[in-house]
Amino acid sequence: MTLYTNMPLELVLAGMNEEREPCVELELDGALLQVEPVAPGIGKIVRLVHAPLQQYLNPKYYPGSLITYSANPS
Repeated sequence: MTLYTNMPLELVLAGMNEEREPCVELELDGALLQVEPVAPGIGKIVRLVHAPLQQYLNPKYYPGSLITYSANPS
């Protein structure tokens, strides 16, 4: 892979080796989402693992979107 940039290498690779909190998979409105916890009950969508086709076009489920969820599904 070749990366062309005018930024210093230290900035480009900053945080690359830091440990991340593991992603959580949860089901919401019939879609299985992979979510990265940001705060208690709030997560950033990493990807849609499995969902009905119309859910892929829903802006609510775009990767990078923040959603609220409960830790204990009931």
